[in-house]
Amino acid sequence: MTVQTKPNSFRSGPDERGRFGLFGGRFVAETLMPLVLDLERAYEEAKRDPAFAAELENFSRHYVGRPSPLYFAERLTAHFGGAKIYLKREELNHTGSHKVNNVLGQILLARRMGKNRIIAETGAGQHGVATATLCARFGLKCIVYMGAVDVERQEPNVIRMRMLGAEVVPVHSGSKTLKDALNEALRDWVTNVADTFYCIGTVAGPHPYPMMVRDFQCVIGREVREQLQEAEGRLPDSLIACIGGGSNAMGLFHPFLDDPDVAIYGVEAAGHGIASGLHAASLTGGRPGVLHGNRTYLLMDGDGQITEAHSISAGLDYPGIGPEHSWLHEVGRVTYLSATDAEALESFQLLSRLEGIIPALEAAHALARVAELAPKLPKEHLMVVSLSGRGDKDVPQVAEMLAAR
Repeated sequence: MTVQTKPNSFRSGPDERGRFGLFGGRFVAETLMPLVLDLERAYEEAKRDPAFAAELENFSRHYVGRPSPLYFAERLTAHFGGAKIYLKREELNHTGSHKVNNVLGQILLARRMGKNRIIAETGAGQHGVATATLCARFGLKCIVYMGAVDVERQEPNVIRMRMLGAEVVPVHSGSKTLKDALNEALRDWVTNVADTFYCIGTVAGPHPYPMMVRDFQCVIGREVREQLQEAEGRLPDSLIACIGGGSNAMGLFHPFLDDPDVAIYGVEAAGHGIASGLHAASLTGGRPGVLHGNRTYLLMDGDGQITEAHSISAGLDYPGIGPEHSWLHEVGRVTYLSATDAEALESFQLLSRLEGIIPALEAAHALARVAELAPKLPKEHLMVVSLSGRGDKDVPQVAEMLAAR
């Protein structure tokens, strides 16, 4: 799992303080500091242990079902008439999304640390389902915090978590969405120090979480490098992924950051439009600040108070973004775009009808920008899109919206 980088590599971060340029770090209360330092030590030891890597590889292959396919979307490609589009099929993983890659790594680490009570936050429910699944597999107690709004709009995943034995705790404070679920999970962690491991679901939070989650998700990009070499004999020309906190995107992007000929696009949730103020596009419509233990781009009002995010997608409904994305935005290595609710809904239907693949609303945001970019590109251009999750969880919500039209 050790990453080899060049001195001026885009892949060399974070530094010893857990920072990517001005972003990241560890902005936590004194009571939490021993916990994150213990986690950092345990993770560094695990990375050097061949037995940990072997266990991770074994469960990734035989339980999660990796490698996930890289699929040539022939009909989608013909529809747009430009770039050749490949879909990285993370929705075919056990539990239905990329989230299980990271959860598996963290649960194996928790067992190594002797922690038998696992807490997690979730928005769309995919991280919660993955955590509940792995806790069931290893006989661990699981508590999942979820905003009350998300509990209602993601009911299929709530049912799945409870069937797997997890306790789902609705959070009624604030906007009752992902930000508030994360707040409650942090409160739990600091009051249950001895036996509890906090399994964060994205590349955010205090160091070492942004680095650790990224490392576990990089299996996505590493597989793409090998699979496209086999299919086309070369690297992709462009990569596209949706971004909330940004773990599926970072997992795809990171192995390619030092390949200058690979264009990289992240797609945030523009909600009802950036100008409306009802969106979740932190890079497009926010500014740097501190939230949930790290410095990153955030949605804030003039007084620096965190504002409510909005997205049709519960998994992108977060007022911040992972700190490494903020750094990549500022240095210009990744281009960050956005897609509205309406565009995502259109792409959700398009992929379903053309390829027989129902995507998660999160992934549909990335597909919305494919619809804009692909037709302008030559037919030899190879574009890889992260299909981060399947849309089963979103079907009731989408059906309701379409019926209301």
